[in-house]
Amino acid sequence: MTYPRRAFLRLAASAVALPALLRNAQAQTYPAKPVRIVVGFVSGSATDIITRLMGQWLSERLGQPFIVENRGGAGGSIATETVVRAPADGYTLLACGSWDATNTSLYDKLSYNFSRDIAPVASIGRGPNVLVVHPSFPAQTVPEFIAYAKANPGKVTYASAGIGTVAHMAGELFMAMAGVNMVHVPYRGLAPAVTDLLGGQVHTIFSTMPPAISNIRAGKLRALAVTSTTRSEALPDLPTISDILPGYEATLLTGLSAPRNTPADIVDRLNKEINAGLADPAMKAKLAELGNDPVTMTPADFGKLLGDETKKWGKVIRAAGIKIQ
Repeated sequence: MTYPRRAFLRLAASAVALPALLRNAQAQTYPAKPVRIVVGFVSGSATDIITRLMGQWLSERLGQPFIVENRGGAGGSIATETVVRAPADGYTLLACGSWDATNTSLYDKLSYNFSRDIAPVASIGRGPNVLVVHPSFPAQTVPEFIAYAKANPGKVTYASAGIGTVAHMAGELFMAMAGVNMVHVPYRGLAPAVTDLLGGQVHTIFSTMPPAISNIRAGKLRALAVTSTTRSEALPDLPTISDILPGYEATLLTGLSAPRNTPADIVDRLNKEINAGLADPAMKAKLAELGNDPVTMTPADFGKLLGDETKKWGKVIRAAGIKIQ
């Protein structure tokens, strides 16, 4: 049977348009079931709190539960590996950020390539860490802290949530730029690290904002400075470390990503809804309480930012000789 030329062209055009129509239909019906967001840290961590805020927003906007699943361990790489292996259908997302940028250089034998295997979806926010000390520590300011550390090389201990976490990297960058030698004490999460700081078992920590703010306001910890290049609205009286060490910056970047090959229409829809959340006054206020600034980006821009973070912290890690097998 032969088709008239005009009919044949119509059929050919329909065949070409069909995949695009199917993708559009898929995005319009997404999500049709609950979505899980895998977080590589324990409940109550800064990443966990921020992710739950955004998950609640997405649940309300899209009409399906966005359920946070905590899969801690190996500096967040266990969670990343979980998502890399998940179906690329938009129903498994990853809370990603600064730690993924550091893990690329820290681990020799990761089972994935972050930049290749993960599709950036959207940034959520960026927040400073805060340099806090136990109230018994003699330093009241960053210059006094540096002077004390130089006078007592290898005797000042600083805690972190684990090797390669932003609290660890903030300390390594500080030591390199200030010319001091401190002892790193890694913990399995920030909560036990802060607990030991409160108990006087360690001297200091470059803590993310959420676990530190309440203790600072209660006078249980003394804050010396924030690690961003500008002052934090959450703690506006604190100077920045970059006031003393120009160029210093160590902030916690948080966002969402998905397995590679996740349909672009789904990624774009999630990006649009997340950006709408970041523009919402109530969401902005909640993030500000946590010392976090909303960062609105396209998926491509977020991917570039993650790449820039990977290069920056890779240099710090190589210079300090840090490695995890």
